[in-house]
Amino acid sequence: MSSHSSAAAAKTGDNVFLKAVAAISTLAGWVAAGMIVASVAITCQMIFVRFVLNQSTVWQTEMVIYLVISATMVGLSYVQLLRGHVNVDLFPILLKPSLRRILAIFTLSASALMIAVMLWYGYEYWHLAMSKGWKSDTVWAVRLWIPYLSIPVGLGLLLLQLLADLTAIILRIDVPFGLEEK
Repeated sequence: MSSHSSAAAAKTGDNVFLKAVAAISTLAGWVAAGMIVASVAITCQMIFVRFVLNQSTVWQTEMVIYLVISATMVGLSYVQLLRGHVNVDLFPILLKPSLRRILAIFTLSASALMIAVMLWYGYEYWHLAMSKGWKSDTVWAVRLWIPYLSIPVGLGLLLLQLLADLTAIILRIDVPFGLEEK
């Protein structure tokens, strides 16, 4: 049994900031999808090389892991734009529209604050890997700052989308939790 989410994709109205952030999040979604497609293609190539050509592989497994994790991070803002994250709307449904709006502003603000902290530490981690010249302990020995870059980029894009969502609620361009007033 499938149910439809009460929350629709983020609304932008005629607001230039909201439209720009939606475009950036959509682009991030396409990039993340491309990373998934690339990881599938690399996996198929790896299977062919190992089992048909009977040769060893060096970089494929590691690359697939980094691509899938990077796709997850970079795609966060697109999922937020589409309201695809886990949404439990029982409590907001029970609230009056004015209280629902306050709850939405609170939850978006708290989420943005938490993601901002994660962004800070993600940036520090990426910078440390780059400045120390960290490499993976594999034959391929990839410079780790490259895959780690997806952490601050993905969290930065998610933070930007959360701020756009908060702006849309404050300016009454979008409704809290996608729930129209009755």
